[in-house]
Amino acid sequence: MNKYLNQLVKLSEINKEIDAFEPRIQKVEKSISVAFEKVKNAYDSIELLEVEIKEAKVKKAKNENLLAELSEKLKNIGKKTTAIKSEKEVKALQLEEDIAKEQCDFANEEIARFEKIVELKESEKVKIKELHAEFQKAAEDLSVSMEAEKEAIKNEMADAYGRKDELVGKMSQKILSFYEKIRKWAHNSAVVPVRKQACYGCFMRINDKTNALVTQSEDIVTCPHCGRILYKEAAQS
Repeated sequence: MNKYLNQLVKLSEINKEIDAFEPRIQKVEKSISVAFEKVKNAYDSIELLEVEIKEAKVKKAKNENLLAELSEKLKNIGKKTTAIKSEKEVKALQLEEDIAKEQCDFANEEIARFEKIVELKESEKVKIKELHAEFQKAAEDLSVSMEAEKEAIKNEMADAYGRKDELVGKMSQKILSFYEKIRKWAHNSAVVPVRKQACYGCFMRINDKTNALVTQSEDIVTCPHCGRILYKEAAQS
């Protein structure tokens, strides 16, 4: 393999290495994001429960106020009973008392129902608060370890860019320009090996003449089908 082709193969490998860093960083950031999303979801659940508890308490208080009003009304009905004179008034007062008693029963049932709702919601809130604390600690611990991993990746990236800059500085600008033109559309498959007499960019079989040039020639050879730069791997030479 001639010097220029060897440089292109190395440059292609470094570019692949560099392009792999961003997905690794994104994976780390996603892990952190998912962990803190669990924390947020638990916090949102706690807030929702607090709203529901407050609403239940308000409704319970309304029924308690209504019950107090109905109790006062029943007392007044009891006082009126001694003052009535006609059967019609007795029946009307009795009906009013029956309705008030039914409303009292309903208010008591509602008070008991809302008390139960508050009790259940408070119990649920305690459990979710415990989960929230667990998620928070786990997320913070993960964040510390992931930030360390991200820093290590950035150091690897800096090293790769350093090796790339050093290599590019030694390369022919004409050949580098040729490589970059191919890389615009072929990306990190601009330089590919020939295996079993096939281009490993487009996977098309190359003819005997091209295969011989890749194996024996000191020139840079491109695939006749896709235009990628071809090389023969050292192990297959």
